[in-house]
Amino acid sequence: MSAPTHTRLHPATTGRVDIRLPWWALALPTIAFVTLLLMILNPVDAHAAAGGPVIAHLFERVQQVVAHNAP
Repeated sequence: MSAPTHTRLHPATTGRVDIRLPWWALALPTIAFVTLLLMILNPVDAHAAAGGPVIAHLFERVQQVVAHNAP
């Protein structure tokens, strides 16, 4: 009586990892890193610091809403 044989669904590997990424998978994080680095090196161009009180009021409002809806 013959035993059933198991067929491989995937070809045999050579032991190395073969991962291929699309070009944007490396380009987008690189662009984001360079942009943030330039903003840190030249903070004069970062205009977000001018809106400080607005951000503080927004956080206060969020805290009030969360505290009001908490059980």
